[in-house]
Amino acid sequence: MSATPVIHLNFRGDARAALEFYATAFGGRSFARTYGEFGMPAGLPDTDKVVFGQVVAPDGFTVMAYDVPGTGAGPATGSTHRENGTTVTDQSFFIALNAETLDEATGYWAALDHGATVVEPLAASAWSAGFGMLTDRFGVTWLFNVVAEDQG
Repeated sequence: MSATPVIHLNFRGDARAALEFYATAFGGRSFARTYGEFGMPAGLPDTDKVVFGQVVAPDGFTVMAYDVPGTGAGPATGSTHRENGTTVTDQSFFIALNAETLDEATGYWAALDHGATVVEPLAASAWSAGFGMLTDRFGVTWLFNVVAEDQG
């Protein structure tokens, strides 16, 4: 297996700037997709915000980030829940678990879901063959992601 834990930072509108900053600082490349690119109707406030982004550097440094939908400016710190079909959080970070296959991600999901609260069921998404989120029984939120070639 080759699952890799990655810190997933949650921002209030400045994820793209943070990703570009980290790409410069760590010598990597920035990758970001917006809510609009994945189907949010034009004209809504978060259409241009980052729903999926990351920096990958040649030495292996990786960080993921997104803009928490509908939150405005300010730091994130605290709990995670679903509201109107979007993941809303006041936590400043998740642990993202990048896996090569859905089977691999499913195995880790099954190992962590005992006593967990499912935030987003593990299933195919617009950017991944598998994406899901759960908060484990210790209060740690895990984001599962099957890595597509253009994300690495």
